[in-house]
Amino acid sequence: MGNSLHKLLTDPSPSDMDAMFAFAERGFNERADVAVQAADGTDLNDFYREVQRTLQIRNGQRDRMIDLLTYRVDREVETVVTPAAEDFEEASEYGQPKGIRGGARQYMGYDFKFYDLAVRFTWMFIAEANRAQLENLNNMALEADNRLQFNRVMRTLFNSINSSGYIDGNIPVTVYKFYNGDGMVPPSFKTYTHAGSHNHYLTTQGLATSATLTSPSLDAAAMHLEHHGYGINNGTRLVLMVNKQESAIISTFRVATGSKFDFIPSSNYGGGVYLPANGGIVARPEGQVANEFGTYGPWHIVEEDYVPAGYLVGLASGGPDNLVNPIGIREHTNPAYRGLKVIPGQRSDYPLLDSFYRRGFGTGVRQRGGGVVVQVSASGTYAIPAAYV
Repeated sequence: MGNSLHKLLTDPSPSDMDAMFAFAERGFNERADVAVQAADGTDLNDFYREVQRTLQIRNGQRDRMIDLLTYRVDREVETVVTPAAEDFEEASEYGQPKGIRGGARQYMGYDFKFYDLAVRFTWMFIAEANRAQLENLNNMALEADNRLQFNRVMRTLFNSINSSGYIDGNIPVTVYKFYNGDGMVPPSFKTYTHAGSHNHYLTTQGLATSATLTSPSLDAAAMHLEHHGYGINNGTRLVLMVNKQESAIISTFRVATGSKFDFIPSSNYGGGVYLPANGGIVARPEGQVANEFGTYGPWHIVEEDYVPAGYLVGLASGGPDNLVNPIGIREHTNPAYRGLKVIPGQRSDYPLLDSFYRRGFGTGVRQRGGGVVVQVSASGTYAIPAAYV
C-alpha cells in the first residue's frame, strides 16, 4: 500500500494522471487548488475578467480601415440595392404615378468559417510570469485576429474569381467579386450602360495604354466607380489603397507636368495646398480617411503594405459600417457566436491555463461596382497577386 502510494506521487503513469485529474474535478474546489497569482502578484482571476472586457471593447472597435470599407451582415444571401437615377413622369388625369424602388436589386452571397487560436500556460510558467508577459500573449492573439480579418478582406478584393458559400451547410450560393465579366449586366446609371463583359479587374495597359503607373490610370479608375453612381454625388468617398512603391510615384503627380490634378499630402505628412504656376488654388476632397497619405483629385490615397507592390485598389466608402460599402463581413446568425471570443479549453478548472480564441466570419462583395483593382502591367490581362490566390 505504501509503495503504491509512493509510486503514485513520484512516478505516476498516464492512467494514474487521468485518475488524479478526474478526482480533482469532483467535489469542492477552492481558490487554493489552482494558481491564482502571477509572479508579480497579479490576481489571475481578475486578469481573466480583464481579458473578457478587452474583447468586448475590441469587438466594438474594429480596425478603422476595415470599418470604412465593409458592412456587417448576418445572412448567407443579402439583397443589395445599387445606386440608380429615378425620374419623374408626366402625370395623367386618372393614372397612378410609378413608385421608386430605390435602385436595382442584386442577390449577393457570403462564405463563412470558424477560426481559432490557443493560448496555453503551464503552472510553472504562471509561477514565473509577470502581468506584462500575460498581456503580451493576449495582445498577440488580438493582433492575429486583426490580421485574419484584414487578410480575408484583401483576398476578397484581389481575387477576381467568384467562389461559393453555403446555405444551411449544403446549398451552394455564389460569392461574387467586383464585376469580372461573368455575364451579370450592371444596372445603368444616368447615360452609362454596360454589358455582361464589364470588368473591374484591369491593368494600366488596358486603362491608359501604359506599362507604368501614370496619372491617366488614376483618372480612368475613378471613372470606373463614378459611372456606377459612386463618388461625392451619392455621398461616398473614393479611397485608393496602394503600396509604398506606388504612393511614391503618385506623390509626384502635378498639373504643371501634365496631370489632371495635383497630389496634395495630408496634414499627417505635413501637407497643405499647392499653388500651381498659373496661380490657381487646388482644393482637397472633403475631410480625410483613416491612414490617409494624401489626395489626388477625387481619390483619398492610403498607404497599405497589405496591398502588393504593382497593384492599386480603388473603393467607394460611405463611412464606418455603411450599407453602401463594397465588402460584406458576414457574422453568425446567432449573436452568441459573433465577434472574437475567448473560451476555456480542456482544463476547465481554470480557464487561463488553456484558453481558445475563436472568430467566426465570412466575406463577399456587396457592391460589385463599388471597387476596382488595377495591376501595373504591360499586359492587358489582370493577374491575381500570388499572396491572394
